[in-house]
Amino acid sequence: MTVRSKNHDWLALTVEAALEPELPICDPHHHLWDQQTGRTASRYLLDEIVEDVSAGHNIVSTVFIECGAMFKSDGPEPLRPVGETEFVNGIAAMSAAGLYGKTRIAAGIIGTANLRLGDGVAAVLDAQIVAGGGRFRGIRLGAAWDPHDSVPSHRTKPGQGLLLRDDFRKGFAQLAPRKLTFEAWLYHHQIPDVTSLARAFPGTTIILNHFGGPLGIGPYAGHAKDIYAEWRKAISELATCPNVVAKLGGINMEINGFGWHERSRPPGSQELCDATRHYYEFTIEKFGVDRCMFESNFPVDKASCSYTVLWNSFKRLTSGYSAADKAQLFHGTATGVYRL
Repeated sequence: MTVRSKNHDWLALTVEAALEPELPICDPHHHLWDQQTGRTASRYLLDEIVEDVSAGHNIVSTVFIECGAMFKSDGPEPLRPVGETEFVNGIAAMSAAGLYGKTRIAAGIIGTANLRLGDGVAAVLDAQIVAGGGRFRGIRLGAAWDPHDSVPSHRTKPGQGLLLRDDFRKGFAQLAPRKLTFEAWLYHHQIPDVTSLARAFPGTTIILNHFGGPLGIGPYAGHAKDIYAEWRKAISELATCPNVVAKLGGINMEINGFGWHERSRPPGSQELCDATRHYYEFTIEKFGVDRCMFESNFPVDKASCSYTVLWNSFKRLTSGYSAADKAQLFHGTATGVYRL
């Protein structure tokens, strides 16, 4: 039985039919969890994501991104995150049976590991690869940190400069030999740390999550122009690193400051597109379509809009693009990076 999100009735106030329903899409960024009472969607398991991906768009496959779900409750602390991969691989196996529709949910899996263990993280990475049953593709270890109490840092409390630490980088060096990628999740003022990391490890693919997290709450509220200018400079420098790929999405969270969730009705796809277009177009200009991929960041972005409306906004954004460029942005880059 599908569990409705807390804002289900509100989301139902803005309903759209899917644009270009035949266009193949790989959604390279979503989560799966249960009993997350602080979230808009307290449960997001197979039934819930199938309902979203089956609402009109042609979602061919998806990639699960770690979110701290279903860690083991006992055993060695470093190995507990392997429980999340076991959990997701089970859902992926159910989806692969074909009983839940054509979309292959979690065809790729990104887990987590404490890279600050240095060489000691090798055993954790190997255990994750085994648990993924051929689907495990990389690691995300959140680096999102801000000095202001009004801005939430990542659940792992990374502190300042995680990506610059010697112990972190010693663990990071274990990724490339295993053909594992790294997801960089942080805030806009930390983007230069990703650039430094990418230059130090040119043989490791790094995927920038959510445009590098441009903030719009707390001390950043009301300073959108200044933040965008700072972000543009950092993104331009990061884009010179050929081993970095950018995810286009995840910008409808509360922390981004658009305030969609506070309105009487959710935004439509044209309004979403118009409000955020400058981030998308600049990133595509700097990285090129071969290093960009649209993402849903569901169910986190479900706080602001429905799955169908979100992908419609991406399709409106690219309405003037060539068929080849659209194919790359919606499917090709993601399936290539995650080896699907």
